[in-house]
Amino acid sequence: MAKAFVSAGVGRDDVVLTQLPNIVEGVLAFLACARIGAILSPVAMAFRKHELTSVIKQLEPSLVLTVRDFHGCDHAKQMKELSDQGVYDGPVICVGEGEIFQSLESAQSAAVNVQLADPELHSGEVATICWTSGTEADPKGVPRHHAHWVFNGECMVEAAMLGEGDRILNPFPLINIAAFGGMVVPWLLCRGCLVQHHPFDLAIFLQQFQAEGINYTVAPPAILTMLLKKPELLNGIDFGQVKCIASGSAPLPPFMVKAWQEQYSVSIMNVFGSNEGCSLISTPVVVGDPEMRAALFPRFGVPGLEWEMGFPKRIRTRLVDLETGEDISGPGMPGELRIDGAMVFDGYWNNAELTAQAFDDQGYFKTGDLFEISTAEGGRFYQFVGRSKEIIIRGGVNISPAELDSLIESHPAVKEAACAAYPDDRLGERVCAVVVTQPDADIDLEILVDFLKSKEISVYKLPEKLIVVPSLPRNPLGKVLRRDLSEIASRD
Repeated sequence: MAKAFVSAGVGRDDVVLTQLPNIVEGVLAFLACARIGAILSPVAMAFRKHELTSVIKQLEPSLVLTVRDFHGCDHAKQMKELSDQGVYDGPVICVGEGEIFQSLESAQSAAVNVQLADPELHSGEVATICWTSGTEADPKGVPRHHAHWVFNGECMVEAAMLGEGDRILNPFPLINIAAFGGMVVPWLLCRGCLVQHHPFDLAIFLQQFQAEGINYTVAPPAILTMLLKKPELLNGIDFGQVKCIASGSAPLPPFMVKAWQEQYSVSIMNVFGSNEGCSLISTPVVVGDPEMRAALFPRFGVPGLEWEMGFPKRIRTRLVDLETGEDISGPGMPGELRIDGAMVFDGYWNNAELTAQAFDDQGYFKTGDLFEISTAEGGRFYQFVGRSKEIIIRGGVNISPAELDSLIESHPAVKEAACAAYPDDRLGERVCAVVVTQPDADIDLEILVDFLKSKEISVYKLPEKLIVVPSLPRNPLGKVLRRDLSEIASRD
C-alpha cells in the first residue's frame, strides 16, 4: 500500500484522506502513511459532501482512499461529484471494484516495483489528522505526532493490564483517538491480534467476543447496562480470559460497574478523554472499588499525589474556576479540567485562532469539562460535573444533566436517557428528560419522578418534562449531541 501511495504521487508530509469502514485496509493505510512519512486523515463514514468539502478545503489532500457502497451510500460516486464540482482535483483510489476510480488492487499491482526510501522520521512529525466537532460550524483537524500515538498506546496497555499476544476487539471506527490510541497502537505494542467491528451490531459483537477469545474491548455504558438487564444474551460467553472492558463517552452508572464485577468478575475501566488529549483513566489497579471507579477519576499529574502506575507521571491536570481564573485546590467547587503533558495535541490544523483559544496562559488545554475535587480519600480524586455549556441553570442553581442521565438509566423501563434544559420565563430553565424506552416498555413523567424521588435526590433536579424518542441524537462516534437535545427539550 505504501508503494501504491508513492506511485500516486504521495510524498513526505502529504495528506492521504481516507473514508473507510473497519476493514483491514484502514489499518494498512495508517501503517503505510507512517512508513513513507505521509499524514493519514481518516473521516467518518457518515460524512457526506457538506462535511467532506470542509475537510478537503482545510487539508488539500494529495490522495483520497475510499470505498463503494456502504450502508446505502456510494462513497466513490460522492467523491466523483466533489471532483466534478472542483472541490477536489487529485487522485482517488477505491477499495473494491474501481468502476469510477482506480481500484486499490490495481494500484498496488502497478506499484509493485516502486522502491521505498527511508524517510528518516522523527517522533515529533505529524502522523495523523483526526476530526472533532465543537461549537464551531466546521470540523476541526486535530494533528497527532508519532510520539503522541506511542504514548497513548503505552498508557492504555498499562491501564488495561495488557500483555504479549493479547487479543483486542475494536468496535470504534478508525477515525479518532479511541481507535488508534486505544486499540491499534496497543495491538502493535502487544504484538497481538486486532479484531475489527463496524458498524456496531450487538449480536455480531458478542459472537466475536466469544469466538475470538477477546482479552480487551470497549463498550458504551448503555450497552453494558442493557446486557445486565438481558443476561440471556451473555449465556455461553466465557469471561475468564477478559482482563478489562473499557467504557466512557458518558458517565458510568455505579450499579452497572459493580454488577459486572460481582456477577461476571469483569473489571470495567472508566475512560475520559477527547481527540485533543486522553486525560483521565480510572483503572481497576488504582481504584479497586467498582462504584468509586464509576464515579471518580484519579487526579493524575497533581503535585504531591502518587499512583501505582507509570503513565500518570507524564500527565498534568488542574481545575480552574471559570469566573476567577484561579486554581481550585479544595473539594466541592466545580471548575474546568485543564490538561497538559505527553498526550495533549499541539493545536488545531491550520487554525491559529482556534488554537489560541484552546490553551490557557500556562499551556494547558481547556477541555470545557467541569469537574470537582471529591472528598473521598482526602481529595485524591476528581468527580465529573458536566460540560461547561451543558449545565442546566434552574432558578440560579446549577444542575448536572450527566448525573440525572445515570439515575434515569437505572430504571428498568429505560434503555437510554439524556437530560437537557428548556426555557422558562420564571426560573430561566427547567429540566427535560429525553428517554428511549426498552422494547415493549412504557414510562410517564409521574412514574419517572417517583422513581427519582426514591433515589433521594434534590427536588430542584427532578425533570418537569418527559419526551420519549426512538433514539438519542448522536454524532458519528456515538456521543450524545447535547445541542440537539435542547431542541428536542424545547418542543411543546
